[in-house]
Amino acid sequence: MNAAHPRTARTPVQLAALIVGVVFLLVGILGFIPGITTNVDQLEFAGHQSDAMLLGIFEVSILHNIVHLLFGVAGVALARTWSGARSYLIGGGVVYLLLWLYGMVVGHDTAANFVPVNNADNWLHLVLGLGMLAMGFLLTRRPVSSRI
Repeated sequence: MNAAHPRTARTPVQLAALIVGVVFLLVGILGFIPGITTNVDQLEFAGHQSDAMLLGIFEVSILHNIVHLLFGVAGVALARTWSGARSYLIGGGVVYLLLWLYGMVVGHDTAANFVPVNNADNWLHLVLGLGMLAMGFLLTRRPVSSRI
C-alpha cells in the first residue's frame, strides 16, 4: 500500500449505503436492457402505458429507470461520509415508504400512475423503505455505556 494514500476504512453504514447505491445503479441500467426487461420496445417515458417489465415482474418506464440511476448516484456519493450515508438510508427509506403509499392509493390504470408502479413494485418499495430505515438507524446506533 502506498503511504501517501492510506486506505480509509468504511463504517458499516457507509458500506450499506454504497451497496444500496450500486444496486440502484444496476437496476436502473438493467431497466433498459432487452431480455432482462421484457417488452423493452414498449418502454414509455412515463405513465402506466409503459408495458416494459424489469425481470418480467416490475413495471418500469424511462422515468422510473432514471430515478433508479439518480438514486444510485446519490447513494454512491453520499456513502463517502458517515453522515451522508446515514442521511441517504434514512431519507431514502422515507421516500420509498411514501412511494409505497402512493402506489397503494393511486389507481394503476390512471394518469396519476406516472412513475409507473404495479403491485410487485408496491411491495418492493415497502421492503426497501423499511430496510433502508433499519440500516440507517441500526448501523448508526451509539454504544450504550452502563454505569454501576
